[in-house]
Amino acid sequence: MTKLIVTTDSSIAGAIQRAGLADIVIAIEQRLVWGQLPSDAELDAFFRPRTTQLHGLHWLDDTPPWRLDEWSVEGRGLIDLVSECGSAELWIGQEPNAQLLLLWLLNHCSSEDAAVSKLVMRQLDGAVGAVDPEQFAALTPPITRPTQDHLELAGRVWRAYRAPMPQAWFDLLKTNLSLFPQLERSIVDLLEELPGITTGLGATEMRILELIATGDAQPFDVFPGHQKRNERRVFCYWEVGTLLDGLARCPAPAISGLEEGPFSLEMHDDAIRHARYKQSRLSLTELGRAVLAGEEDFLCHNPIHRWWGGTLLTNERQWRWDCEGRSLVAPA
Repeated sequence: MTKLIVTTDSSIAGAIQRAGLADIVIAIEQRLVWGQLPSDAELDAFFRPRTTQLHGLHWLDDTPPWRLDEWSVEGRGLIDLVSECGSAELWIGQEPNAQLLLLWLLNHCSSEDAAVSKLVMRQLDGAVGAVDPEQFAALTPPITRPTQDHLELAGRVWRAYRAPMPQAWFDLLKTNLSLFPQLERSIVDLLEELPGITTGLGATEMRILELIATGDAQPFDVFPGHQKRNERRVFCYWEVGTLLDGLARCPAPAISGLEEGPFSLEMHDDAIRHARYKQSRLSLTELGRAVLAGEEDFLCHNPIHRWWGGTLLTNERQWRWDCEGRSLVAPA
């Protein structure tokens, strides 16, 4: 019988494929922690058979077309494919974006018993990304079969993230979340990316300032990654590059010395510009030092227009996170 594995990382999907652990391996890398979420109609259509969905808004878009042809699954809907397979496993990482994808997927499947009955979840630990492909055959992440309680909780959490205010997301911390072992950490990680109550910056931005303050920092020294000093795992490479731009290229910068930008594909494709970017020597401005010390609010000097889940953050609508008090602060 055909075995399907769905995961949230293309490199892990490739390793699973090479290890021969499944007949079909699909990676879904849709980013949910950055930018405006797709519309309700786009979210509803994402896992359905392909009709008019734009590229990037269908669950098979992150899998090479030649693979889809090989498996005869091009344009298929998730529920139909899962129902036809002998088994379907969800290999899900710890990072918040992966957890959100799991919730979205379960919410989509929740009304189809034939699909849910085929699903099992395997939660991956943080070390999986560093495992050699040859070792994947020996991996046996624990299996969890989704119950009705899983589906109901997944739906509640997914709705909370999409809400136009983060209050429902914060209120989840009062709920028993043990059905999803990584979920509470992801909820807190995302709350920590709201503007800080004192500094106006999220946790990843503050970590960037901390690393630059140690001296002799170049841009990629402050990016997260395997065995790197920035241990934050909420945002990906391109998103962190945009955050660094936002700290350096604004009316009142917190960082000086960034020689190139913006952090775009065009810059990466230009070898001279990319080299100049990598060789930049970063330092904190007077404002950056004051923000890091908790003496200045970055948003008192600079604009913000950023999506956090379904919430649009602006200078007039600043939801904030009090890390010490572990509390959400509504706009004044």
